Amino acid sequence: MDDPAGTLTFIGNATVLLRLGPFTVLTDPNFLRRGQWSYFGQGLVSRRRHDPALRVDELPELDAVVLSHLHGDHFDRVAARGLDKDVPLLTTPHAARRLGRRGFRATEGMATWASTTLTRGPARLSVTSLPGRHALGAVARLLPPVMGSMVEFWPGGTAEPVRVYLSGDTLVHRDLDEIRERYDRVDLGVVHLGGTKVLGVLLTMDGEQGVDLLEVVRPRLTVPVHFDDYGLMKSPLSDFTGAARRRRPPSEITCVGRGQTIPIPAPGH
Repeated sequence: MDDPAGTLTFIGNATVLLRLGPFTVLTDPNFLRRGQWSYFGQGLVSRRRHDPALRVDELPELDAVVLSHLHGDHFDRVAARGLDKDVPLLTTPHAARRLGRRGFRATEGMATWASTTLTRGPARLSVTSLPGRHALGAVARLLPPVMGSMVEFWPGGTAEPVRVYLSGDTLVHRDLDEIRERYDRVDLGVVHLGGTKVLGVLLTMDGEQGVDLLEVVRPRLTVPVHFDDYGLMKSPLSDFTGAARRRRPPSEITCVGRGQTIPIPAPGH
């Protein structure tokens, strides 16, 4: 891919490292090792099936952490011990309050459609909280609030921003239509899958819902994550890729291995 706008490195589960110009952003930090237990809430636990590609002490210096919600497979005890307590941590108000009590001094609770911006010289990086629902109906009251995010990077001057959509652990719902209304172009979508089910209730997108999301948000390139790290995930990656082959959504799909780095497409390329 010519003239990449940045890079994405897949660490494991929903944890990715985004490098956009001078900015380095980590998402949903989950650094438990294979075989360790993760607590999901409401008495639910699951063992990790795969090691992350990096340890928390191998991370580069971070400009921000974007956390979709406070579940043990998105922010774990290893991250709580190992991350810099002064790194900006952009998340839901629910998670910000709880992580503030755990010693994180730069948490920012973001209401839906709220934005925050970091600057470094002429370069800017903005994170906007987007709609997300971890479950539909009455079950939603038992789960923590979740947000998607739009990460936008401006290198300076009159250049168009690079846009990276992070879905978070959302199901497809009507509020997502507004993302497409507000953003006519999305360069990269990082889509949380897995078809997580508890007592038969779907809590994260399965393959068909993942393709539904692509038809709504229409990212030019899609990287699927969050599909096989824990036993509660019931929909394998092949469900998503198979549905995409059959339905042909308006997005190129690239499956990224743990530890692999890929370029992020520049606007207009």
